[in-house]
This record gives sequence, C-alpha cells and structure tokens, in this order.
Amino acid sequence: MDVSYTPGSVVADLEPDILESEVKWALESTANNKASGSDGIPAELFKILKDDAVKVLHSICQQIWKTQQWPEDWRRSVYIPVPKKGSAKECSNYRTIALISHASKVMLKILQGRLKQYVDRELPEVQAGFRRGRGTRDQIANMRWIMEKAREFQKDIYFCFIDYAKAFDCVDHSKLWQVLKEMGVPDHLICLLRNLYVGQEATVRTGYGTTDWFKIGKGVRQGCILSPCLFNLYAEYIMRKAGLDESQAGIKIAGRNINNLRYADDTTLMAESEEELKNLLMRVKEESAKYGLKLNIKKTKIMATGPITSWQIEGEEMEAVRDFTFLGSMITADGDSSHEIKRRLLLGRRAMTGLDSILRSRDVTLPTKVRIVKAMVFPVVMYGSESWTIKKADRRRIDAFELWCWRRLLRVPWTARRSNTSILKEISPECSLEGQIVKLRLQYFGHLMRREDSLEKTLMLGKMEGTRRRGRQRTRWLDSVFEVTSMSLTKLREVVEDRGAWRALVHGVTKSRTRLNNNKKSYCVGARVALWVKASAPRACRSKGRGLNPRGGVRSRCSVPAPANLAVRKHLRVQVDK
Repeated sequence: MDVSYTPGSVVADLEPDILESEVKWALESTANNKASGSDGIPAELFKILKDDAVKVLHSICQQIWKTQQWPEDWRRSVYIPVPKKGSAKECSNYRTIALISHASKVMLKILQGRLKQYVDRELPEVQAGFRRGRGTRDQIANMRWIMEKAREFQKDIYFCFIDYAKAFDCVDHSKLWQVLKEMGVPDHLICLLRNLYVGQEATVRTGYGTTDWFKIGKGVRQGCILSPCLFNLYAEYIMRKAGLDESQAGIKIAGRNINNLRYADDTTLMAESEEELKNLLMRVKEESAKYGLKLNIKKTKIMATGPITSWQIEGEEMEAVRDFTFLGSMITADGDSSHEIKRRLLLGRRAMTGLDSILRSRDVTLPTKVRIVKAMVFPVVMYGSESWTIKKADRRRIDAFELWCWRRLLRVPWTARRSNTSILKEISPECSLEGQIVKLRLQYFGHLMRREDSLEKTLMLGKMEGTRRRGRQRTRWLDSVFEVTSMSLTKLREVVEDRGAWRALVHGVTKSRTRLNNNKKSYCVGARVALWVKASAPRACRSKGRGLNPRGGVRSRCSVPAPANLAVRKHLRVQVDK
C-alpha cells in the first residue's frame, strides 16, 4: 500500500464492523470528572443516557469506520498551558494539557482495542511504557538487579541515559504511516488514523480567551489514548533500524543479552565497555535523527560502575555522573539503595510538612489524620521500594521517620519526654512503615515468580559470568526475601503458586513487623513463616523436612492429610486465641 495518501482518501478492504458491545465497553471505561473538549459535552451525560447513547454512538462510530472520515469536532483539541519551574515569561517553561471530545474517546478506545494485538506482538520486553501489567517499578527493579549482579560478579557496566528533545511532538506523520505499515497494521486502521491526523486543529485557552484555530503538522496527538501505542511502535522501529536487537554489545545475564531498557521515550543503553556503549549511542542517534527525533546532549548522561570520563558528541560535552534519577528513582554508580532511601525520606518530610494545615485542624478526627498520612505521605516514601535492598541503618532511618510523622501529627515537640510506645499506642497503626515496604517486596516477588518467563524474572534469578570476590558478600535483594520468610528459593517456588497460602504468608510477615508490643499475640506465630507452618501441621508431620503442603491434600512423606489454606488460617486463629 502506498502510504503517501491524499487528504480524504479511503481504502476498500475494511476490518470487521464495530459491535454495540464494543461501544458499551468503551463508554463504561471512560473516566468521570474530566474536562470536556471543544463540544462542551461531559462524559457523564453519555453514561446517564445509557443504551440510547450507546445506539447513537454506535451509529456514528460505524459511519466513521466505513467512510474513514472524522467529524470536525472530534479532530479538534483545546490546549491549556500549565507553568513548570522557572520564569513564567519563558514559553519553554510551560507544558500543555489537551482537552478532546469525550464522544471521540469512545471511537479511539475501540481503535486502541483493535491495535492492541499488533502492539503486543511487535514490542519487546525491554519496552515497559504504557503496557498492561508493566510499569516504572519493573524498569527500576531491572536496573537495580543489573547493577547488583555486576557488583557481585565484579563486572564493570556502562550506562547512557538518553533524553530526547520533545520526542512526542517531533514524530513525522508520513514516516509514522510507513512504520505502521511495516509493523503489519491493517490498511484500514492506518487510513483511519491518517485521516484523523490530517485534519486536526487546535486552539490555546488562556486567561484572556482563546486563540484562533491552527493546524498541527507533526507529533502524536496530545491527550489521545492512541498516542502512547503509536509512539511505542515508532520508537521500536527506530531501535530496530539501529540494530539493537541484533547487536552483541550489552550485558549477558542467564544467557540473555540486554543492551537497552525503555519506558516510552526514556531510553537507557548499557554495555560492558565504554567503546561498545559509544557505538550503540551513535547508531541510535543517527537513526533517531532520520525519523525526526533529536537527542538533547545536555540532558543525556553517562554513568559507569568503573572509571569513565565525559564524552564529546558533535562538539557538545556529555556529562559523566555518579548518580542519576531514573524514572523517579535515584540510581547510584555503586548500586546502593541507601541514597535513594534517604532521598525518599526527605521527600516524605516535605509532603508531611505540606499537610500541616490539615493535621493541625481540630475539625479532623485523629483516625482521619492517620489515614491521610498513610495515603499522601507513605506512598511518596515507598515509591520504587519493591527493589530496595535495605540495611540495618536504613531500617532505623525508616523507623525514625515514621515516629517523626506520628509525633508531628500529634503535635508532640521533640523536647517532650514521651516514649515511642506511648505515641504508637495513641496512633494504633496496623503495621509499621517498614512492614509495608516488606509487604510490597514480597508481593512483587510472588508476582514475578508466578510468571512463566519475563525479563524481570530472568534478571532477578539469573547470574552473570565471572567470579565473586572473597570474603563476606554484600546482601542481595533475594537474600532479604529469604531472611523475612525463613524459606529457601525451592520452597518459595512452591508456596507462591498457591495464592491463598502466599497471601497468608505475606500477611503474617507484615503483621510481625509491627513495633507496638500489644497484649494480643501476633497473627504470625514467632514472626517467622516456618513457625506458623509448624504450628499448623499435625504432630505426626512436625519432624524435620516434613512441612505443610500449601495446596492441601496428602503429604508425600508421611501420608497424613494436610489441611487446605482456609483450614490452616482457621487453625492458626484457634492457636493464637488460646
């Protein structure tokens, strides 16, 4: 197919028609309380009309599907500038949000569903941006595990954190259609997208009114749910042209070669030598320029676990750093999580200080204040904590921060002679902050272990070629999992497959991390999983090596019937109450 269409062109070979069930699903998935586009129609209106709205929208969507022509209002966007840091007199210190028609979102959602199979088929695991079941925590964990393996097996690794200058706004439309065609997207869907982009217009809304409507000639549509999918395919095509998937340069872990990690436009290149990394960077830079994406050399950084010097790229210096904020989490050259933990605790203090006006109010009850702190302060601290390797000193800092929060909430000055126990009794927290971090770590471990095969699982369990240094080894992430569960990897593989047993295990370990010594016994007997497993098993099966079968049924070694998960938990409660 020739992708150099003329405006208004159509194709004869159509995809299957849109179903009413698709329209209903798309309408129900539309979010409420969102600003309307140029037509001024809110999403709630369509939801109130229910089946009547579904029939009307289905008729409109089906007409667009067949004619491949979009209504004018559905191609229009209203831009609202939002100031960033810096001088408000500089246009570059503003970002814009785009408001589009809610009715158009129904059609776009259906298109997204039709495109999903092609996106999932073409995108590799190293791309985690805007993908179901993937997120920033996965790439942060991947980065930390790569550095952990390199330190353990005494390997030097070199990283390049690429920053594109306004990547989403620089996509070339004509090249985008070519990319979609080569990625196997049907001609009908490409024609629909092209006709949507050809006639799009926008206006800017300010405090003094709105500007005239103007045409948009490049970039993916802002505010459109299709834009992340289209950009991911566009970026993937560039990386293929650069030959990253065929290159031998990269990090070898468990027989797998990894030379890049991506989250949408945030791209990180990695190699075992400085020369290999520079070669990868130049290839990506050249191919990106061919497709309209330019590297911001000033914001692109390089980092290495070994010695490295700054680079000169086209007369501009690329800075070598010892730490870098990767997807919101600080990554240091030594791979230590302590720097990020300190930074997160500082951000948590700022968030806590910002809530002073609410926490000092006498109109807000104490339980509500506690819930506010847990909802608005603790998540700031715990971002990316799934992949932290926490030391004893870090635990003390986390505990001290939690007590600082509760004292500030209760307005207890540091000069007051009140014990931590009295503070905790007044607050009555269900679980400590450190316990919540442990819970996130175990939940993430179980989530990855249940996957058949994934990049994260490979990096978590795999090994590098090389030798470990002599003496006591540095604590690894997996070591912390083994420590809190008192289980080996072999045993954990069995337990995580039973979601009920794993959930009970995580709950028990989390409860055992509380710092308030209540008269009521802990749910997790002895604060160790091995102990509550032992307490739940009949006496005939308490000998060494004959633990609880989390699936229930008959034990293989002693033929004694094992209780199912529900029975285990019920048995535990009886033992605790006694």
